[in-house]
Amino acid sequence: MTLARTADVVSAAATAGEGVGAFNVITLEHAEAIALGVETAGRSGILQISENAVRFHGGQLDPIASAVVAVAEQARVPLAVHLDHIEDDSLLRQAAGLGISSVMYDASKRDYDANVMATRQAADWAHEQALWIEAELGEIGGKDGAHAPGVRTDPDEAFEYVAATSVDGLAVAVGSSHAMVERTAELDLTLIRDLARKLPVPLVLHGSSGVADVHLSAAVSAGIVKVNIGTILNVAFTTAVRDRLAADPDLVDPRAYLRSAREAIATEVTRLATVVSGRQP
Repeated sequence: MTLARTADVVSAAATAGEGVGAFNVITLEHAEAIALGVETAGRSGILQISENAVRFHGGQLDPIASAVVAVAEQARVPLAVHLDHIEDDSLLRQAAGLGISSVMYDASKRDYDANVMATRQAADWAHEQALWIEAELGEIGGKDGAHAPGVRTDPDEAFEYVAATSVDGLAVAVGSSHAMVERTAELDLTLIRDLARKLPVPLVLHGSSGVADVHLSAAVSAGIVKVNIGTILNVAFTTAVRDRLAADPDLVDPRAYLRSAREAIATEVTRLATVVSGRQP
């Protein structure tokens, strides 16, 4: 299977009235587990490398991107590679030529006019490189800002933002929050439907780890297309490592506990890829 392009994966999901899981990668084990998980589910997917993940790897994008792209190239289902929550313009411009086919440019901490200006410049550059670009208006819950918990995306403002920036996808605030470890978020399905009708681009749900399976399915049915998932994978990873080490306190070979962690992530991804697709495997 050849490396997929995010634009094609997202477009196919939108046309089919389905969602596509976009899973965050921190280590090579994450990427391998995500690939195995979506293969088992028989679904396409997106491997996401965040700016924070790049910082964890010493600020070097090329090594982790090359590894993730290699995993995607060998997958038996379409897998695309995405650069997520990029605030650093220099890092944004490193995306070209690495096999990455999309970026999420995050100017959400800026005021509206500054966000529009910076995002439009990023979109112009991305389109010159044939990259699909996602952005965020305000801030998704879990941060300070316009879209803190309890605040929602305004459809009219979102329409104006998309027109002014020419982005290809928009992350919307509809009740989820980043970094949740409990799946208790309540989504505003009426707002999602209104946004889906109003906007000419696919809707992206951030903070999906805090949303229960039944509500993720409902969100996709209401109009969400790209579903970003990260924290719940790390919970599975860390729990598996803790359990493996607790069971064998003398264990020193990291392959043993990382294998358990990889298997735990793969199991989560298989379920979630199926849930957000809206179909049974």
